[in-house]
Amino acid sequence: MSGSSNIGERTRSAARVGGMFARSGLWKPGPPQRVARQLSALRRWGTNLGGTFVSAAARDPERVAVLDDEGAITYGEIDARTDRLAAALGRFGEPPTVAVLCRNHRGMLEALVGASKRGADTVLLNTGMSVDQLVTVIKEQNVDVVIADHEFGEFLAAVPDGVHAITAGGGDSGLDELIASTPQVEIEPPRRSGRTIMLSSGTTGTPKGANRHSNPGLQPLASILSRIPLRVHETMFIEAPLFHTWGYAMLQAAISLRATMVLQRRFDPERSLARLAESRATTLIAIPVMLRRILDLPGETFPKYDTSKLRICAVSGSALPGQVSTAFMDLFGEVVYNLYGSTEASWVTIATPADLRAKPGCAGTAPPGTRVAILDADGKPVPTGVTGRIFAANELMFAGYTNGATKEMQDGMISLGDLGHMDEAGRLTVDGRDDDMVVSGGENIFPSAVEEVLLQLPQVREAVVVGVPDAEFGQRLAAHLVLDPAGEPLDAEAVKAHVRQHLARFAVPRDVHFPAELPRNATGKVLRRVLVQVPAPE
Repeated sequence: MSGSSNIGERTRSAARVGGMFARSGLWKPGPPQRVARQLSALRRWGTNLGGTFVSAAARDPERVAVLDDEGAITYGEIDARTDRLAAALGRFGEPPTVAVLCRNHRGMLEALVGASKRGADTVLLNTGMSVDQLVTVIKEQNVDVVIADHEFGEFLAAVPDGVHAITAGGGDSGLDELIASTPQVEIEPPRRSGRTIMLSSGTTGTPKGANRHSNPGLQPLASILSRIPLRVHETMFIEAPLFHTWGYAMLQAAISLRATMVLQRRFDPERSLARLAESRATTLIAIPVMLRRILDLPGETFPKYDTSKLRICAVSGSALPGQVSTAFMDLFGEVVYNLYGSTEASWVTIATPADLRAKPGCAGTAPPGTRVAILDADGKPVPTGVTGRIFAANELMFAGYTNGATKEMQDGMISLGDLGHMDEAGRLTVDGRDDDMVVSGGENIFPSAVEEVLLQLPQVREAVVVGVPDAEFGQRLAAHLVLDPAGEPLDAEAVKAHVRQHLARFAVPRDVHFPAELPRNATGKVLRRVLVQVPAPE
């Protein structure tokens, strides 16, 4: 019975995947020779990054793959360049371990694809890490080659002896020289696919390396397409950092869809609107703080740029405040999709525009093939609406940390380290990190609930609440509020009175700070540990 049940589930899963791919246009007929080359490439190479790119180039070699600060470059051109790069990387090991420290531009894409074609283990370094952290990661991961943008010269100078350093970005980069000096050769698929090592956010100490499956199959793309109506030949403006799980995942999706990827090295809100208009982008891939920064632009800015082609704005990487999703859709239409997950489990829920209208700020529901459960301290499911620990399982889970450590498991599901609750419709709301919960005078307080109330104040653009040590209560709440410079004045007493009106007495912040901006890492996550150390206001 079990065997027939498994066969039935596999059949249903294959049918779901087939339907999603048909809707996206992936199975649309094309020139027979090109379709044959595409399928042959997939059979030979598999679904690693290099193989996906080879198959995309076989089908659409003349299509623009990347639009960046240097202009346009096609799938066929990048395919040829990365063949030469893959051959050149063989000089440094067989295969070498390659670390990449780049902003979003064609050079980073070429480094990733070339390393994948070589079968190299690839470590994606975080641009927000310190030189000491970067060097530690290089040593721990036994890196042979570092490819980094010119701007990270201090790090390049600190690379340990024996590690080859190559600059990227710009016409005079070492990466371009390496490619130009290598003859064009035909590259064969590597004997094994190299590992892709993503780093945890690293907000404390040295980040851990998470080993992502390098041959993920079709399920990751299918899970995205089950909630987000992406189509073949989208123009996708990827603002999320490519070194982060979210940006990298959408890079993989974009290549599978043979999309044109619009990239720029640094985020600037008005420049982003201009790029959306210039490229006629249909999809924006971002992190929530970027949406907040766009919304903060003066009202007269928006009519200057035609963003009418935008159908999808997908965000992930940190919490999406309900007010931000609502305000963005009020301005740009029903386009916002919110994905929740982690470096270890990739995405586990996806909120559609309808979900975000019904329950602003929610993380949505699990796509097909994913299980999500809210468990108590004993590993038992909690009732609907009750907050507990979030666990999830899917085909995208990581293969463990490179140092041998792993995450807590329950019934085949991995702990995401977050607290959350489900509503009656099965939508997940994330209440905060497991270790962010504040216990003050014996009362459990979720900072996110206080933050949502604070964001109701018209003067407040951003709000973060943390627990700080308190001699009497163990912990007390400290609120850090970024105010609208053009708004009405706001003082600490008015803030406390507002919270007191909406929440219990113990949820009222004792400390209220008004910083000009919040400390963040390179993926937009607020560095709460920094805020905990801010002295109380006098």
